[in-house]
Amino acid sequence: MKSVAELLRLNNHPLRFVAPNATVFEALQVLSEHGVGALAVMRGSKLMGIVSERDYTRKVALLGKNSRTTTVAEIMTRDVLVVSPKTRTKECMALMSEKKIRHLPVVDGETVLGMLSIRDILDHIIAEQEATISQLENYIQS
Repeated sequence: MKSVAELLRLNNHPLRFVAPNATVFEALQVLSEHGVGALAVMRGSKLMGIVSERDYTRKVALLGKNSRTTTVAEIMTRDVLVVSPKTRTKECMALMSEKKIRHLPVVDGETVLGMLSIRDILDHIIAEQEATISQLENYIQS
């Protein structure tokens, strides 16, 4: 299994983020524009939290709040689990499964390097398994 740093390099997704004082509507526009399910919430270069589609549905839509007047800071997840670039993808999968989360910011010290989704991890695992199967098939056919 690859490290998170290797996976970030392969995926080459820029970090998508929003400021805590942005409206939820503005965050939804960024989510939609980039086809992602969560954004880092950043004040300058500091990670303040994460805001996801789940946060929107549970803390805005279902409570009847207005996404144009509610700020990201009001609904974001503040206690964010993060991983380091050295973390292995298998560890990320276990953490995501155990904590029932779909996104993990990758942080090196105070620097946010990117965000991994459960889809990134699954795509990597599937690709590795397909490569292993192909190698075994070639070995058997030799």
